[in-house]
Amino acid sequence: MQLVIVESPAKAKTIEKYLGKDYKVLASYGHVRDLPPKDGSVRPDEEFAMDWELYGDKQRQVKAITDAAKDADRLILATDPDREGEAISWHVRELLAKRKALPKDVQRVTFNAITKETVTKAMTQPRELDQDLIDAYLARRALDYLFGFTLSPVLWRKLPGAKSAGRVQSVALRLIVDREREIEAFKAQEYWSVAAQMAHDGTDFTAKLVTFDGQKLDRLTLGDEGTAMRAKAAVEAGAFKVEQVETKPHRRNPQPPFTTSTLQQEAARKLGFSASQAMRVAQSLYEAGAITYMRTDGVQMDPSAISAARAAIAERFSGHYVPEKPRHYETKAKNAQEAHEAIRPTEFTKDRFGSGDEARLYDLIFKRAMASQMASAALERTTITMRDGTGRNELRATGTVVKFPGFLAVYEEGRDNKSDDDDEAGLLPFMKAGDMPAKKDVTAEQHFTQPPPRFSEASLVKRLEELGIGRPSTYASTIQVIKDRNYVRTEKNRFFAEESGRLLTSFLERFFDRYVAYDFTAGMEDQLDNVSGGREEWKVLLANFWRDFKPKSDEVMEKKPSEVTEALDEFLSDYLFPPKEDGTDPRICPKCEAGRLSLRGGRYGAFIACSNYPECKFTRKFAQPGGSADGGGDDEALGQDPETGLDIVRRTGRFGPYIQLGEGKEAKRASIPKDIDELNLEWAIKLLSLPRPVGQHPESGKDITASIGRYGPYLAHDGKYAKLRSTAEVFDTGMNAAVSMLADAANRGGASRTKAEPLKVFGAHPVSGGEMKVMEGRYGPYVSDGTTNATLPRDMKPEDITEEQAVTLITEKAAKGPAKGKKKAPAKKAPAKKPAAKKAAAPKAAGTKTAAKKAPAKKKPAEAAE
Repeated sequence: MQLVIVESPAKAKTIEKYLGKDYKVLASYGHVRDLPPKDGSVRPDEEFAMDWELYGDKQRQVKAITDAAKDADRLILATDPDREGEAISWHVRELLAKRKALPKDVQRVTFNAITKETVTKAMTQPRELDQDLIDAYLARRALDYLFGFTLSPVLWRKLPGAKSAGRVQSVALRLIVDREREIEAFKAQEYWSVAAQMAHDGTDFTAKLVTFDGQKLDRLTLGDEGTAMRAKAAVEAGAFKVEQVETKPHRRNPQPPFTTSTLQQEAARKLGFSASQAMRVAQSLYEAGAITYMRTDGVQMDPSAISAARAAIAERFSGHYVPEKPRHYETKAKNAQEAHEAIRPTEFTKDRFGSGDEARLYDLIFKRAMASQMASAALERTTITMRDGTGRNELRATGTVVKFPGFLAVYEEGRDNKSDDDDEAGLLPFMKAGDMPAKKDVTAEQHFTQPPPRFSEASLVKRLEELGIGRPSTYASTIQVIKDRNYVRTEKNRFFAEESGRLLTSFLERFFDRYVAYDFTAGMEDQLDNVSGGREEWKVLLANFWRDFKPKSDEVMEKKPSEVTEALDEFLSDYLFPPKEDGTDPRICPKCEAGRLSLRGGRYGAFIACSNYPECKFTRKFAQPGGSADGGGDDEALGQDPETGLDIVRRTGRFGPYIQLGEGKEAKRASIPKDIDELNLEWAIKLLSLPRPVGQHPESGKDITASIGRYGPYLAHDGKYAKLRSTAEVFDTGMNAAVSMLADAANRGGASRTKAEPLKVFGAHPVSGGEMKVMEGRYGPYVSDGTTNATLPRDMKPEDITEEQAVTLITEKAAKGPAKGKKKAPAKKAPAKKPAAKKAAAPKAAGTKTAAKKAPAKKKPAEAAE
């Protein structure tokens, strides 16, 4: 029997059918092991020795592989044809060797598509594992571990509210923050354009003023309304005659088939997919055998595929659409995995596949691949120049005509932003020198220069690739990480830097500037590529990195939090305290007019405060530079509470807007929900009255209440919860609806219940990146990072636990792996031991078994690392 290991269970079933009875095909479900999330998993002092542990949800699968390997005559490692695939094969081989189940005959095969022809052909062309690619994987994994595990504790200890950082993700975040700074620094300039609407032989067209009073106009020449009106009057008064008609043929060539990054870009532009969604859908198309492998830098297609594409073009169109010779493309990506084909359909006879998102993405891939082998488009660009009688004013009209569509009949690449060429696509009437087209109207339009556009997913991926930062195969996970950690938000498919992202970037620029520099990160990719090409030793690369990085992190760790805040206050001075138009000191407190404003660090992040605290309690959020009108400090009286007669005031603090009833320690406060458009006295009284009693539950007799918590509006009854959709529902939900919602939440296993309020909240765990919280659980208090739950020791009170203790508890629990499967206690066991056994098995029942059955194939280390 021959054992074949692939990554995906979907592929395993298909490939086993192709290979026949002598082959057994099993899936690894992506990576099977990784570095344990604890200190010492990579040991620089021991020549970067690395410890590995099995993923908790892979125990069953690895056992199945081990058992099959013991009976196999030959092991064929057929994981994906990329660097991560090579690493997975290496891990499987090492695991089997460690368990003494490794067959004597071990071979590596790769295939670019899941078709019978490619798979069976690959089996006849085995090779050894590529040690250079494995070394590059080890170097990259160790780098990301050392970077994250060393830097993240520095962040959340010295920068309150900050989460973890990553070698590539922090640089991607800096790109977004830098663009935000460019936009803020941008000064709009006014300019005008003058155009005439004209007609000739019944065809209307537009001609722009390009020369005024003998001066050629550039974009900003007409810089004010007065000049623009004089230019408009000159055009209105002039009789314009055609002086020159220039017609130039123009050819446009098709783009190459998709690579990973160009697929992500076009899927974002044309389908509205995020990078992660595009890769997820492409993965399912690949596993279904519809397309070739979707993680590739290569732009070339297999000769047989080129022939198939040319045949399909000839069948669908005339012979004119097939170029004389096949088109060959060369990649521009540095150290591209050129052995891989571009992304293309496996069969050009199928122009449709699947449904929904799969069908849409397949259509895009099919058309792009087919267009790449089609004839060039023949265009004709016509430029008509007209002058008035003085010869000092000139109009110009430009139009483009498609003479032969070529590849444009199938596909045209999308663009992120509109260009001036978009105005030149119209048709022009036939004109010759001496003609005098009719002038119907003249307009003068005011414009303002625009700042550079914020990044979309497509343009961010494009920029990362241009700079050589990271790998296209990891862009989707990199972008997802900075989204999940709320460093950025998206509005209308554009990235905006959040307060936490901006502060983190500033911290890294101030204290670790080298390691978030674009050229350093790109240079590191070049070095990793040198390792994969056998040109550099991976341990030397790591030693050079660690020699400088470790002392730098130790130096920053030794600084007091106040020193860090002072340094950031100075570094961000221009942003936080920009010069005022009246020339007054921008740091003077607007409330007491005596204290000075400076950056402060609080438990939940940075904020601006007055130096006269506690006498002056002015604060404003970090993300409100310059102390604008909505920046806090200006209280708004809403009225008086009808019951107490106390004032109700709207205020803005370091955590955002809130309302307050009364003053001093007895004052009652409530945050203002985002879905309240206009806050008035009536709303304020309602919010301050929460929680609202809904009534007593008809079965238990216990109270049902409605309120607003950390995770939004909710209903509560006897320790159980149900989500509400809006703030209005907190006050409108009646007894019948409340009982029904609580019952629905319970029936769905709590799927619609809100999370219990945490007893304590810390920063992000240095490895997982999840926010750490102390929670009250069924079996007592515990600390969680969203992935791992660690019960607090009996002698540790929830209110006394520190952030360092939380990290230790979670890390130690994660290192032990998930609890073993449930086993019924023997009849003779003491009853007292049953709760403990049940408690230990609970995590397994909640997640491990399900994960082992349903976990999709994915490459965890690459996604986490980048």
